Amino acid sequence: MTRAVLSIGSNLGDRFGYLQLAVRGFADVLVAVSPVYETAPWGVVDQDDFLNAVLVVESPDVDEWGWLRRGQELERAAERVRDRRWGPRTLDVDVVAVDGVLSSDPELLLPHPGAHERATVLIPWLAVSPDAVLPGFGRIAELDFDDEGVRLRTDLSLNIRTTKIGE
Repeated sequence: MTRAVLSIGSNLGDRFGYLQLAVRGFADVLVAVSPVYETAPWGVVDQDDFLNAVLVVESPDVDEWGWLRRGQELERAAERVRDRRWGPRTLDVDVVAVDGVLSSDPELLLPHPGAHERATVLIPWLAVSPDAVLPGFGRIAELDFDDEGVRLRTDLSLNIRTTKIGE
């Protein structure tokens, strides 16, 4: 059984629609979905704001590589183009952490590098798991990170009960 925390984000096109695509893509293994937040871009700042959320997923049949591959398949379905690091994207699915797994493989670093300082990941994660621990960094609620530029979008909900499957 593996449980993973995935960060999803979009800042191109139908941003909310792409987040819904990710939720539908993980619907069979979904444990929790965070609220949606609008966030300022990180890294490359001359681009539109992102919509971000966190998914907690769990399956007896999926390991850390399986979570990565499923996320990449959804990015391809969203026609993501990787032409600039930290650049605009239709859909970004990052494996942030997998219970009991540390990885230094360049293709899948776990926990996700920089997650400990990115409010775009930590705030949504805290919303679904207030006692969450980021391996190597401790309890998320006790980490020091800048939450400026992160706004809760109460008008948007990715709750699986309101996200129609197959839409």
